[in-house]
Amino acid sequence: MSFTPTLGSSSIRGGSVEAITRVPRSLKTPVKRTRSLSLLGSTGSIGVQSLQVAEEENIDVIALACGRNVQLLSSQIRIWHPRYVSVQDESSRQSLLLLLGEEARYHAMPEDKVPLISNIPDTVKIQKNEDSSPSLLVPSSSDLPVIGVGRRGAVLAASLQDADTVIGAITGFAGLEPVLAAADCGKKIALANKESLVAAGEVVRRRAARGGAWILPVDSEHSAVWQCALAASEEALSRVMLTCSGGPFLGFSKGGLAAVTPDQALRHPTWSMGNKITVDSATLMNKGFELIEACRLFHLPPERVEVVVHPECIVHSLAVFSDGSVLAQLGLPDMKMPIRFALTFPDRSLRPESEQFDLLHATSGALTFLAPDEDVFPSILMARDAVQQGGLMPLVLNAANEAAVSLFLAGNIDFPKLFSLIAGALHDFNHMSSINESSFDAMMAVHQEVREDVIRQAEITAV
Repeated sequence: MSFTPTLGSSSIRGGSVEAITRVPRSLKTPVKRTRSLSLLGSTGSIGVQSLQVAEEENIDVIALACGRNVQLLSSQIRIWHPRYVSVQDESSRQSLLLLLGEEARYHAMPEDKVPLISNIPDTVKIQKNEDSSPSLLVPSSSDLPVIGVGRRGAVLAASLQDADTVIGAITGFAGLEPVLAAADCGKKIALANKESLVAAGEVVRRRAARGGAWILPVDSEHSAVWQCALAASEEALSRVMLTCSGGPFLGFSKGGLAAVTPDQALRHPTWSMGNKITVDSATLMNKGFELIEACRLFHLPPERVEVVVHPECIVHSLAVFSDGSVLAQLGLPDMKMPIRFALTFPDRSLRPESEQFDLLHATSGALTFLAPDEDVFPSILMARDAVQQGGLMPLVLNAANEAAVSLFLAGNIDFPKLFSLIAGALHDFNHMSSINESSFDAMMAVHQEVREDVIRQAEITAV
């Protein structure tokens, strides 16, 4: 098993909990407030809100990376004037040039000839992949960004020396490779891409330790636990309680879920998020992933991480300490709060009175906590089993879920089928529990194999 934490000891092999997890556990940890950043996933929900925080905190935006939403990216370029941007494929890059209206002012150049790129670490220079062949597009004017493309383009965005912080907000397994590059480069990583820690938590941790990087959680739940944990010694954190809204189908029976549509699943009662994570919230798989993340981030075994349903979404999570005391972090459901805390750590910003939390107004005097129905929503149970089995089983869980969610959003399977397809993949690939995390390409191969198998199983059962 690749993740075998020992609870309650700061002298565990490899040093302190902070040294093992690379999550700061003290305000005295040598992590500085963000001055410049590269934003991976700039056109998504987290990316857009991160740019709002960057503006409010006077943070310089060095690089932006996104998928295919070049319309929004072109607007971000005009507002933020990044020095580098990257898109998913060549078609998107050509579309971006048209939107910028600057095709004539760009020329192709190998990356080792581009001054902005030439100072990235040698470890990143030699880690080229199959789509590293397209040259960078370099502008003739300094008021336009260098434009990269594909996997390599995102890796370069995460590696630029001029950015002290990388926000990892690319959705899915695709976000892992640039996060690993940021770890190799010793960046402060504000991590919103949960798949990085779910599928490859130990690899991320090892690379961060080797490169001198720090991991600062952006998920509201893990940010809440982190803020509470800063109040005590590493050894004192005994247990974690992650809260969840329960999603749009709280209280549904198994039979009631059969008629659920993608449109209904995308109507989250509290948070505004991207499509995949919204469906993950509806199935509670998002909370299952967060359970695995909490194990990685706070060096706790899965039995010490609980999930409670909290429909009001005011208490973002709770930390239980060795003396029995409990600390909770409260606030309105606003992702800008954990983003801001990660970027400004170890400081706290002074925000206007209008943004201050009013407990009685926000809660109407009532807070509700319920046990999740793991019979109707087995995602948390599957996640707990996957991390207990170890090896590549969390990666299998993530890949199976990605495929199943895609099938559901396309209208190819019903809602309950999500659970059965994922459970089937965990059964069929249980031999992966004996295989430890390895290179990105090896993990990508397993990820793709699991995805293809889930799609194939869906086609078989549909006949």
